[in-house]
Amino acid sequence: MTTDDLVSFRRDLHRRPEPAWREFYTTARIVEELESRLDLDELHVGPEAIATDHRLAVPDDVELDRWYEQARETDVDEAILERLEGGYTGAVAVLERGDGPTVGLRVDVDGLPREESDDPDHLPAAEGFRSEHEGAMHACGHDAHATIGVGVLERIADGDFSGTLKVFFQPAEEVIGGGKAMANREHVADVDYLLAVHVGLDHPTGTVVAGIDGFLAVCHLEAEFSGEPAHAGGHPEQGRNAVQAMATAVQNLYGIPRHNDGKTRVNAGVVEGGSAANIVPEHARIVAEVRGETTDLMEYVRTHAKRIVRSAAEMHDCEVSFETGAEAPSATSDEELVSLVADVAGETTGVETVLERDELGGSEDATFLMREVQQNGGHAAYVGVGTDHPGGHHTSTFDVDEESIGQAVDVLSKTIERIDRERP
Repeated sequence: MTTDDLVSFRRDLHRRPEPAWREFYTTARIVEELESRLDLDELHVGPEAIATDHRLAVPDDVELDRWYEQARETDVDEAILERLEGGYTGAVAVLERGDGPTVGLRVDVDGLPREESDDPDHLPAAEGFRSEHEGAMHACGHDAHATIGVGVLERIADGDFSGTLKVFFQPAEEVIGGGKAMANREHVADVDYLLAVHVGLDHPTGTVVAGIDGFLAVCHLEAEFSGEPAHAGGHPEQGRNAVQAMATAVQNLYGIPRHNDGKTRVNAGVVEGGSAANIVPEHARIVAEVRGETTDLMEYVRTHAKRIVRSAAEMHDCEVSFETGAEAPSATSDEELVSLVADVAGETTGVETVLERDELGGSEDATFLMREVQQNGGHAAYVGVGTDHPGGHHTSTFDVDEESIGQAVDVLSKTIERIDRERP
């Protein structure tokens, strides 16, 4: 793909962002692009690409149907869309080029549920590729990631790589929902080396981070409190106040002791309940997340969080039930692969700064694939490719410097070819 091709494809995806498990147009366009450019040995689409029983944080059928019908109104191939119906999005593309290592590249493809800026200084608005889906945008660069995946496949197909390349176009990263589904499908089982990539991460264009670490293991918890309604003025003693239980839980969640072994986090991101000022509320709800520098530390916080929530419910004579949402483990990039990426990046035109490692400080479900490969005896690294972005990740003014897309294709393609030659 030429630079213009990469930019054009990225802008097409940017115009039609789709949140987790609703990436119908996105997946179909990726498939169309791959089929038009490459003679792939295998192309697994939708349910063929993911372990469907392991999808996390899937929206309800009404929401899925709304986005599916929206995709049908475009000129994308309807036969491909039909394979994705029900929220079974994503794809795995496979190139076989003889005996050699099996290398995987993971790129995520979903957008975020937030409005994109229409400020004329915002390049997508100025150049006419701002999101056409109100309330959704590519605010984290996943449109660039999908483009990088297509670009690397074509570059490797035209090169002298001897081995197998698998590119995982993963849905639902933003809700930590798709990595587990891809890691639990057989396509990952024979991967010897896995690369994952992300643009930006507060690094400018021309910078490559060979190994991102510091992934916090994460788990989303939803707690539903049930009490008893009563008239708040006439008979308050007859009620069992679910909001009081919820408030007590929220206050005490932030009192979980920090741990000597590493970073821990807790956040009650959604708190809601009650129906009217004069009714003792019978229902309340918390949606919280817990994180840890390691999976064990995340489990430490989760255990304390559930104990605190149960105790708060009991204190106010309420019941509570839990539902576990999305989760992801921690992971570390392997030194052998990090060193190789750093060497390649240092020789790549346009790359001015190479950092061996940096910490993400957040969570990512590429860790499911990384750990699967590592547990099978392989190596994995999460690569950061800097990009100048005028707004921070997940903000309405986020955008990528499109020059960095080509740099990512160069670094990743050359790394894959170097893996074939050197087998670190």
